[in-house]
Amino acid sequence: MTALTQYQRLESTGIWKAGQDEQRRDVVVSFGHATLVLSTSNDKPLTHWSLAALQRLNPGERPALFAPDTEGSETLEIDDADMIEAIGTVHKAIAKSKSHPGRLRHWLTGAGLVIGVSICVFWLPDALTRYAASIVPPVKRVEIGTALVDRIARLGGTLCESTYGVKALNRLRENVLGPNDRLAVVSEGVRTTVNLPGGYILLNRRLVEDYEDPAVTAGYLLAEQWRRAQDEPLERLLRTSGLGATLHLMMTGDIAPQTLDTYVEALLVSPSRPVPDEALLSAFASHNISSAPFGYAVDVTGETTLALIEGDPTQGKTPDPVLTDGQWITLQAICGA
Repeated sequence: MTALTQYQRLESTGIWKAGQDEQRRDVVVSFGHATLVLSTSNDKPLTHWSLAALQRLNPGERPALFAPDTEGSETLEIDDADMIEAIGTVHKAIAKSKSHPGRLRHWLTGAGLVIGVSICVFWLPDALTRYAASIVPPVKRVEIGTALVDRIARLGGTLCESTYGVKALNRLRENVLGPNDRLAVVSEGVRTTVNLPGGYILLNRRLVEDYEDPAVTAGYLLAEQWRRAQDEPLERLLRTSGLGATLHLMMTGDIAPQTLDTYVEALLVSPSRPVPDEALLSAFASHNISSAPFGYAVDVTGETTLALIEGDPTQGKTPDPVLTDGQWITLQAICGA
């Protein structure tokens, strides 16, 4: 240490008292390696005091009174101004070079708080949402989905349910979707398709009335199926509705009616998530359905859907029929005249 090296040859006399009941005696005071050395006049060491632990008991007074600890039972009086200044300088240098556990603790505490707040703000809501959605049983999901369908119907999206049309719709579901899916056609409200908890997919009536080929309707269903796989419907509902809805579901097992109302209003005006051409072509290929009719339905010119048209997976082979002609005609009349 620079300060200690500077004063290594400095010596002075002092008066040392080894304890409260001990006699005072004259000593020689000098610097050791980070210590203050007290010796007899013939250089016999008597004791070593740690400079880092050294305490001055009477700051600003003369002679200076030092102790090796806070108890002050052992003391040393020094009247030499140079030695007093040297001890103060070296003591400060040693103290400054020591670690600051309190400061480190404050830094660690601050960092911990930042991490904790970040977890609560960014990680916890998503984690709770995923967990809450994962523990909801299928029956409850269907109940939530049905409640949403009812709200959409009240907003003008009346369900189309002609008897024969529903039979044809079920055949479409079997040929394109899965056994646990629920497919419904609505007169208004839904712009094209939406997916809801409980396996629901809703179709706007024009997707069955305005096209000659059921492959178009199948394409819209495959696209919505992909969206559902990317963003689980109940998770999306909870995430959109906020942490309060998630906590309410976890505590009560239900979602508040006003939460469902607000979600439906937001859902019906939200744009559909674009589906990558590669994902759609893969879905068409797995069902052996032609993608070209869907491509032209989305863009009559074919300019923006050229990949779906030119990449039709059924080129050079016979695609599977989505529905028979009779089934398709019946489905087109599902909403009545």
